[in-house]
Amino acid sequence: MVDYVIAPPPVASVPVHGGGRFPVRRIFCVGRNYAEHAREMGADPDRELPFFFMKPSDSLVTANADMPYPTETKSLHHEMELVVAIGTGGADIAEADALKHVWGYAAGLDMTRRDLQNEAKKAGRPWDMGKGFDHSAPIGMIVPASHFPDPTRGKLELRVNGAVRQVSDLSKLIWSVAETIAYLSKLVRLAPGDLIFTGTPEGVAAVVRGDVLEGVVEGVGTVKTVIV
Repeated sequence: MVDYVIAPPPVASVPVHGGGRFPVRRIFCVGRNYAEHAREMGADPDRELPFFFMKPSDSLVTANADMPYPTETKSLHHEMELVVAIGTGGADIAEADALKHVWGYAAGLDMTRRDLQNEAKKAGRPWDMGKGFDHSAPIGMIVPASHFPDPTRGKLELRVNGAVRQVSDLSKLIWSVAETIAYLSKLVRLAPGDLIFTGTPEGVAAVVRGDVLEGVVEGVGTVKTVIV
């Protein structure tokens, strides 16, 4: 028995479709992985390799729970995404083998304090406080990979108060799920329990208290939260 000097933190986890929970180790997020969103953010989608930032595992918001409006921002933006749940770890994973490492998929939201992120960009500083804050990762139930065997296509949509804000298709990912896993595994050894938010399409915009966010990834599931 380990003699901890303080009580260990609880394990972050996400409900699984059909029962059980998926324990979460780390959350990786891909930046600018849809061409139109890259252009929307002032970047050239044809000239860069994938890049990643992270969120803490305890930033997850599950079971359609409310999301508190975060402190120190006046510009909270939504980013609707497909989330990949890694079940088998590894380093230098071949693209052809990458999907074998996936346990399942979910619909998720990468919520962003855009003003803090933009200030950090201008100063050449890390984005952490713009991306990795408390409650910044609402996520739906994880479905096993067998329920969604082809993550190269499928409609992705986000509605805010019933109005469509974002709509695209997974076929428009600059870097596919398999390519993303393979590339990330060259940078870090992936491990069971890792989540990868795969990027958002165009249409990101601000939300305010009282807004109802409802997202869906065709063939995967939904994510819902209310900003409070």
